[in-house]
Amino acid sequence: MPELPEVETVRRGLGGLIIGKKIIAEAHDTAKGFPNTVADVAQFMIGAKVTDIRRRAKVLMIDLSTDYSLIIHLKMTGQLVYVDPENRFGAGHPNDSLVNILPDASTRVTITFTDGSQLFFNDQRKFGWVRLMPTLEIPNIPFMQKVGPEPLESDFTARQFAERFARRGKTNIKAALLDQSVVAGVGNIYADESLWGAKIHPQRLVASLTDTEFTALYTDLREVMNLAIKKGGSSNHTYVNAEGKKGSYMDFARAFRREGLPCPRCGATIEKMRVAGRGTHICPVCQTL
Repeated sequence: MPELPEVETVRRGLGGLIIGKKIIAEAHDTAKGFPNTVADVAQFMIGAKVTDIRRRAKVLMIDLSTDYSLIIHLKMTGQLVYVDPENRFGAGHPNDSLVNILPDASTRVTITFTDGSQLFFNDQRKFGWVRLMPTLEIPNIPFMQKVGPEPLESDFTARQFAERFARRGKTNIKAALLDQSVVAGVGNIYADESLWGAKIHPQRLVASLTDTEFTALYTDLREVMNLAIKKGGSSNHTYVNAEGKKGSYMDFARAFRREGLPCPRCGATIEKMRVAGRGTHICPVCQTL
């Protein structure tokens, strides 16, 4: 599943391509990937213009001029591929659908604009979806009600970050970081990277962390996420940026997937263990339990 930087990379890339375009047609293969009524599509999607592309946690929202939005969750293997007569831009799972003639066997939804350009939602494993709903109702769906604040928002402070963990005192910090109701969009890669940066062992209980350690974790989490966005995401096997290029953040990773390699801070050997049900990478010298 993509993390916040990967989805933000998709949002920024496609934002420069489809905003202002008018939808003329839609096609989909099954209701599972496109759970919308024919009447709603005809009234609120066909003929509408794209006014904005937003992101909340790992979910994309394409706002339309009808005051409806297309909510898109790429899940594990989703792609968004934009094609016009002169350009092709892909984002998502890096299989051959990024370069093949579309639609293909993995195409679940096809959106056609009045200028002939098209946006394809491809998904090999069929876990992702594109849902049409009133824009004003989006904050009321269960996911949006539960998801925590965005860690990169300018008004999200270190104190607020620490306060989000207050009820997770008996939980290890890695599991708490991965809990989307605590903070939004943090997955395995950036949890490992930020914990390494803050010199915090992932198995430590939340209650054991000091204010200074929470501030260090907050600071490093924001730094690694912003760097990942700048570099186009991690492309952790399954994600590429909006120009179909693999993200380059993994070239700068300090701990994640570096087991057996020297810690770039102290030289000790990075180890891999299992924490919160996930493969976890630590420096046994910098991050003591």
